[in-house]
Amino acid sequence: MRQWPALLILASALAGCSMLPDRSGRETSTPRTADSRAVAAPTRTVDRVCMADLGGSGARFTPLPDRYDGNGCSNLGTVQLIALSSDDGELALSNLGAVTCPVSQAFAGWARFGVDRAARQILGAKLARIETYGSYNCRNVAGSSRRSAHATASAIDISGFVLSDGRRISVLDDWDGGSAAYRQFLRTVQASACRRFGTVLGPDYNAAHRNHFHLEGVAEGKSFCR
Repeated sequence: MRQWPALLILASALAGCSMLPDRSGRETSTPRTADSRAVAAPTRTVDRVCMADLGGSGARFTPLPDRYDGNGCSNLGTVQLIALSSDDGELALSNLGAVTCPVSQAFAGWARFGVDRAARQILGAKLARIETYGSYNCRNVAGSSRRSAHATASAIDISGFVLSDGRRISVLDDWDGGSAAYRQFLRTVQASACRRFGTVLGPDYNAAHRNHFHLEGVAEGKSFCR
């Protein structure tokens, strides 16, 4: 049964930044500092409306308390996604931390209508799980002094997909090295993501993204897909 936890139930304050696997030696978590603080659960109308819509999509999640970690890092209006909905079941998720509600909404729509349906049409099997390298991470964009969208839980890094028949499609292994069907699937789901997210980066963007799709929320006047 699909359930959406009551908005007034507070999740325990997080102990620190979510950990992301160190894929390149440049993406590491920042420990929670002494001035980090959790504040009240989502009370903004925009958050309540977003979370109601997210629950209506069939997603299972827990609202998280707002938190400021300092130095430009925060979790505001975020949720912990547990599972997303497909046309006829649930989609499991791996290694995912706090994500803003709008990005979670885009992710839920993409998973169901962009990824699961592409898997059925191109690969002849349902999507069972989306594998990620995480979401929230208090860090800069690699090689720059600018805060990453991950620092505000506004981005998700997708590493692979597991199908109902046990097959696993990896961005790293199958973008260029997989079968023709796997390559078509990965390019199809990336193109679908570009219609739902503000910034989508993949293996063709640079070497730092050779093993994942970076999906970032929509920002005013900002749209980039490669």
